[in-house]
Amino acid sequence: MLRRILITLLVSSTSIFSLAQSSQTQSPQTNAPLTLTLQDALAHARANSVDFQAALTDQGVAHQDKVQARAALLPSLTYNTSSSYTSPAGIAAGETTTTTVAGQAPRFIAANAVHEYVSQGNVHQALSYGGLADYRRAAALEAVARARAEIAVRGLVVTVVQNYYGLIAAQRKYANAQRAAAEAERFLNISKQLENGGEVAHSDVIKAQIQYQDRQRDLREAQLAMDKARLTLAVLLFPNFNENFTVVDDLDLAPPLQSFEEFAKLAQTKNPGLRVATASLQAAGHEVTAATAAYFPTLTLDYFYGIDATRYALRTDGINNLGHQATATLSVPLWNWGATRSKVIQADLKRKQAQRELSLAQRNLLAEIRSAYAEADASRSELELLKSSADLAAESLRLTTLRYQAGESTVLEVVDAQNTLTQAQGAYHDGVVRYRAALASLQTLTGTM
Repeated sequence: MLRRILITLLVSSTSIFSLAQSSQTQSPQTNAPLTLTLQDALAHARANSVDFQAALTDQGVAHQDKVQARAALLPSLTYNTSSSYTSPAGIAAGETTTTTVAGQAPRFIAANAVHEYVSQGNVHQALSYGGLADYRRAAALEAVARARAEIAVRGLVVTVVQNYYGLIAAQRKYANAQRAAAEAERFLNISKQLENGGEVAHSDVIKAQIQYQDRQRDLREAQLAMDKARLTLAVLLFPNFNENFTVVDDLDLAPPLQSFEEFAKLAQTKNPGLRVATASLQAAGHEVTAATAAYFPTLTLDYFYGIDATRYALRTDGINNLGHQATATLSVPLWNWGATRSKVIQADLKRKQAQRELSLAQRNLLAEIRSAYAEADASRSELELLKSSADLAAESLRLTTLRYQAGESTVLEVVDAQNTLTQAQGAYHDGVVRYRAALASLQTLTGTM
């Protein structure tokens, strides 16, 4: 018996150990970092941005307002069933012109019978010029909401581009800091070797030691900046604050810059801000029309089909209770103490303000597109200079280090060359990010993102 228990425990522990090993082998696969391109990052940001989702909600609400305004122009069909009882007058049916099944006349003049049952379908149609203006206004407001949603997503694009390439630049700066720290350590070892050989003074070793410590501090700062950039991007992309991701480094593959004439032509038709101002002016114009429509008559049509009888039945004493009735009502406004005129003036004030805002939006667009294009063109032109400066700084450090080993340069020249290389490479990475952000801003203005 004891032997069986021991065998059972051994088998169980073996199976548990195998499961633990399998879980350990599978965990690296399940915890593999998510690789994101810029388009992937934009898709995640659209799905998780609260501001963008709020803009989409406003667009959906505006669309439903248009649906409701359109439905108000169409006929409606309702079915009504009611039963009413009126106290009898206490006289026989033969003694009055109003007869009932119970042989009694109703007490009240407005009542048709003591027992009255109504079961009818009603087709209702109201015809007014104001209803059509309300529908057109709702359609214009939907266009405004759609353009504002596009503005929200394009503003989100600029933010994501800045943070996406900001993380890539931070990673590159961290790599540069590692290289600079390794170079400082190598130079410290060289200076120690030269001091041991009696070729340099101990002050050179002290200077190299200070440079090495500075590079170690820069390395820690670069690590901190990279972690902060990752956290900022994670907040934008993921609802569960996921930091286990990597980004594709395509910083040097920036698209070319088109001509100013092409961007200006696109801005006249695809700029969302200009579309907002245009649609707002159209909505204000339709609001004036809807307010003016209150001066005109309103025609209401109703068609009834069903029963209106003393019994809830299709036939009563051989008489068919089913019937139909059609009514047409024309309502002519005569006097409302100037309320309609006040609404027209109010709507016209809004229309004039919307017209001024459209003119301002057109002028601002021309100024913004010129400024954004100048920024993108300047940053693109500077990239070649920044790249050349970084390459020259790397070559200068190599040659200065060789000259120092040959005793032809001082330690200060080597330290200066190291600092120059670090600054030049950092400036180049910042320049690439600047060009990417400027290009994204320009494309959001022209609607080409």
